[in-house]
Amino acid sequence: MSGHSKWNNIKNKKGKEDAKRGKIFTKLARQITVAAKEGGSDPDYNASLKVAIDKAKAENMPNDNIERAIKKGSGADGADNFEEVVYEGYGPNGVAVMVSCLTDNRNRTAPEIRHLFDKYSGNLGQPGCVSFMFDQKGVLGVLKDGLDEDEFTLQALEYGAEDVVDMGEGFEIITSPDEYHSVREAFEKDGFSFVESDITYLPQTTVELTDEEDITNMEKLIDALEDNDDVQDVFTSWERD
Repeated sequence: MSGHSKWNNIKNKKGKEDAKRGKIFTKLARQITVAAKEGGSDPDYNASLKVAIDKAKAENMPNDNIERAIKKGSGADGADNFEEVVYEGYGPNGVAVMVSCLTDNRNRTAPEIRHLFDKYSGNLGQPGCVSFMFDQKGVLGVLKDGLDEDEFTLQALEYGAEDVVDMGEGFEIITSPDEYHSVREAFEKDGFSFVESDITYLPQTTVELTDEEDITNMEKLIDALEDNDDVQDVFTSWERD
């Protein structure tokens, strides 16, 4: 769930360990529940909920789980009192890192995030220290499956996309946040399914790591952050192979 690391693990998408997949579903359910609580249970009138559902479907989250999460958020008792917090900092060699969390206790989450940055040669910064280095964009990932890149790119641009990026095993369709839903719906009508679907943050510039220790620490930092129950997404400026 970290920025552009999706394609590094796409081959293992269907073979994820049950525990890891269960943790992903738990986080997605929390995101759906909070969105439903804050904006209502109808995704046609709640853009945040629609994005959360799209993201869950891209991870093959069962519809029953999605419906339960929506009902929990819109029920009489409501959802737990989670709030969104974004932590910003730097990984090894100045890699910019943004960590999006949903937490019911900032006093628990903040020290845990700070500890992970310190442990893996990074440092937690002040709000706003790296967010200006990222642009909010819609991202839709599709497997190539014999697609012609030129034809597919032209099609995407006609539907309102800003760009198409070759990710090796698939294409990433980049959109503005405003055009994300309309572009997604246009491709769905053409029969496409998505391995990635989200409004996310993309780095304006990237940092390449050449030192093996820096690479190891960066990988461990991302993994540890993603393993934290409060962390929803991790965005970095690391230029991964």
